[in-house]
Amino acid sequence: MHLLAALLSPLLLVGGVAPPGAVPVARVRALALVVGLDITVPPTASLGGGLAGSTLSGSLGTVTVADTRSVNPNTWTATVSATAFVTGGGGAGRTIANSQLSYWSGPVTKQTGGGTKVPGQLTAAQAVTLGVTRVAFSKTTGNGQNRVSWVPTVRVAIPVGVVAGLYSGTITHSVA
Repeated sequence: MHLLAALLSPLLLVGGVAPPGAVPVARVRALALVVGLDITVPPTASLGGGLAGSTLSGSLGTVTVADTRSVNPNTWTATVSATAFVTGGGGAGRTIANSQLSYWSGPVTKQTGGGTKVPGQLTAAQAVTLGVTRVAFSKTTGNGQNRVSWVPTVRVAIPVGVVAGLYSGTITHSVA
């Protein structure tokens, strides 16, 4: 089993103005357990800004799974999970729980090779919360090398009562 987890550190601005000296943090981590199955994501994404009590959404950029294995059938499942979004040291009034984040993968934007590729959530109406790990995309049938890309969207429900600040969290995509 090959797992390549790419961490995305989306930034979320609550209150409309970034605090002085706020610097975006990008973290990327990869774990390779089987040769031939890889996942790539952009290292960071800015989700924009909003006020407490509002909802905003933003694209995470293109996610791509490349399967160059010679096994048949060669199916795979890409999953997504998230941490809470925090500002400062976190804590009361400085944390947006991961259950306040919703995700949808959207359709295939580019693909090569055969097999059936299935989005986890095709439309915004099918969005799922990231309070638990979710299926982002999968290849359910087929043989041979393949590659598929999608551009997921994250929606954040900003709770009433959080303080203004630059919030960051980690969204992890993995494939096995």
